[in-house]
Amino acid sequence: MHFPGISCLTLSAILLLMFPALAQERKIQRSELPAAVENVIPAQSQGATIKGFNQEKENGQTFYEVELSINGHSKDVLMDASGAVVEVEEQVALDSLSTDVKEGLQAAAGKGKIVKVESLTKKGQLVAYEAQIVTAGKKAEVQVGPDGKRLDHEE
Repeated sequence: MHFPGISCLTLSAILLLMFPALAQERKIQRSELPAAVENVIPAQSQGATIKGFNQEKENGQTFYEVELSINGHSKDVLMDASGAVVEVEEQVALDSLSTDVKEGLQAAAGKGKIVKVESLTKKGQLVAYEAQIVTAGKKAEVQVGPDGKRLDHEE
């Protein structure tokens, strides 16, 4: 894409200023985790296989994520540097959800095919369900609240 009079560097700076909340994520080794996060992992990963670790920066704050596999499904636990659990995303079976949630996700997906559903828990409270969908070969995500209704904002 070419923008006359705007260099790539200038365009990059503009985009960074427009979207400062975008998370920056990178894979890390377990040895790079803060001690407080490392201390929480045994309890969070009990009965699971650890798949990997990520460090995320969002709005100037650093978070750490442990990717788990438990009983054949995924579970991602996001913690702050003090080891406090901020968010848990856990794969759930579509047929295990209430009728309201299933119908809400399908309505949000439109003609898309739901390929994966996760529950989103923040500070110990279920806040949303997120479905990964495929429409005409393109992937996207949709969310509904625990009651199956569309959310005013993405969680």
